[in-house]
Amino acid sequence: MHRRTFIKKTSNTALGMGLTLSFPSGMIVKEDTLFFKISLAQWSLHRSLRSGKLSTFDFPAKAKNDFDIHAVEYVNQFFIDKAKDHKYLKELKQRTSDLNVENVLIMVDAEGELGNQDKKARLQAIENHYKWIEAAQFLECKSIRVNLHGEGSRTNVAKAGEDSLVQLSDFAKDYAINIIVENHQSYSTHGDWLSKIMKNVNHSNCGTLPDFGNFYEYDRYQGVKDMMPFAKGISAKSHDFDEQGNETQIDYVKMLQIVKNAGYTSYIGIEYEGTNDDEDKGIQLTKELLVKAAKEVK
Repeated sequence: MHRRTFIKKTSNTALGMGLTLSFPSGMIVKEDTLFFKISLAQWSLHRSLRSGKLSTFDFPAKAKNDFDIHAVEYVNQFFIDKAKDHKYLKELKQRTSDLNVENVLIMVDAEGELGNQDKKARLQAIENHYKWIEAAQFLECKSIRVNLHGEGSRTNVAKAGEDSLVQLSDFAKDYAINIIVENHQSYSTHGDWLSKIMKNVNHSNCGTLPDFGNFYEYDRYQGVKDMMPFAKGISAKSHDFDEQGNETQIDYVKMLQIVKNAGYTSYIGIEYEGTNDDEDKGIQLTKELLVKAAKEVK
């Protein structure tokens, strides 16, 4: 699968009594000391969400109370039938507003292939994304993340994908929403392929979401470097950590140096999907690593 309680007991009590929560060392970070902002991707808690231990309504409070993270990134899989449910969206928006938590983006899956060679199927996929653009605007998000999948040659999928992105970006412009593509399976995991598409689309509200981990045949550092000129979001993917708290497969200092060199200063979303640590610990370790690595960037 992809996209995956240390103070759980005390957080609600403390808040109810007006007390200040005490977070573990390294968790409290003044964001003005970093060159970027930190958000939490909902996928980091996918096991808790799928088991019913956590709901989308509870997610923003957990991000703030358990991790001192004040911005969240949603995954539509966890409220797949709610894109047009204004009562549901209004409740979610009210909760984030009450918490002073920012809604950053919605990651959109399972709405069809935007690189499909079948024109009718592709147009249906485009239309399927419209409701999420509208939902994102209602929640005051900045972007929706889309996938650029499709069967066929690199050239043909790219051509179909470019047309889809133009149509989505044109529609989203009136909603002040960005359409951003993640390196998420298929040809999109090749940074050069995706950066060329961005140049051809050439829309100010169309960009990329570099994910540190979703590279397979393509060098991950080159891939992020390819995507950074168009980045409107970043996913700090993590799986496993060594005894020093470093991600075992990804050099976070090297990644953040690439990010800083590109002049990026917006949100980096924590996206823990490991299995060796529980979700709360994995999120905590990823945040601490981001902070530690940022201090080493020149």
